[in-house]
Amino acid sequence: MSLLHPNLIAFMAIVERGTVQDAAKKIGLTQTGVTQRIRALEKELQTTLFIRSRTGMKLTTEGESLHRYCQSASELEGQLVFQSTQQEIKVTISGPSSLMRARVIPNVSGILNKYPFLRVQFDLMDSQSAIYKLKGGQSQIVIVRSESVALEMDSKILKTEKYILVGPHSWKKRSLKEIVKNETIVDFDQNDNYTFDFLDKYNLRTDVSTSRHYVNNTDALASMIIGGAGYSVLSEELAMDFINSKLLVDLAPGKHLDLADLCLVWYPRPEMPAYFKEILQVIK
Repeated sequence: MSLLHPNLIAFMAIVERGTVQDAAKKIGLTQTGVTQRIRALEKELQTTLFIRSRTGMKLTTEGESLHRYCQSASELEGQLVFQSTQQEIKVTISGPSSLMRARVIPNVSGILNKYPFLRVQFDLMDSQSAIYKLKGGQSQIVIVRSESVALEMDSKILKTEKYILVGPHSWKKRSLKEIVKNETIVDFDQNDNYTFDFLDKYNLRTDVSTSRHYVNNTDALASMIIGGAGYSVLSEELAMDFINSKLLVDLAPGKHLDLADLCLVWYPRPEMPAYFKEILQVIK
């Protein structure tokens, strides 16, 4: 059973598989049959849905919009027929690992027993913004900076995230100025300026070396600091577990850097399913 027109089923198969050939295998048609359905769909909608290239079929902006419509229809279908078919509904949530680990995963996991048909994929991303995954349909909910939110998207501002300056627990008795002068900063990449921002806020950057270690994963970054490779800023929510375990130490107690421009973002849904609404509610 599907609420989607056969032409839309062909469209979704191409999006999922990336090529007409693989889409044809998925839905049991010839390549010509799939192509004809897409041409009919483009003619009916009077727009181009795919850009054909040597690497496969890429969605146009109009194609991305249609993809979101089809996803919503599929989710509604799953909700309607769940009781009789036990069909699963999948939701992918993408965002930075610090917030995902501290807020998203625990809070969303707490409501999963209410929705036994729901399957959630938590997608931890630290190296780049997740907005492209929302646009491309790989994720249904993302956490991004406010400047990434487009007019056609729905969003809500999340609670301010506090970052604190941390080092290995063995540095507990060292002075902050001496650490800043002699030790190396560990950051995600060259565009990560949070540690510099912290030091600037408290006038500590005078003798800081601009040479840094880089590792684009929060767990790996924490491991490097624990091992004595240097110091950095970490989300207070995430760092407290390491501090309580005496693996890390807060190098500047009472001082923090506030990051208040993170948003939870999704595409509008005229008929929002209960599970989706509750997910949005528990992520704060």
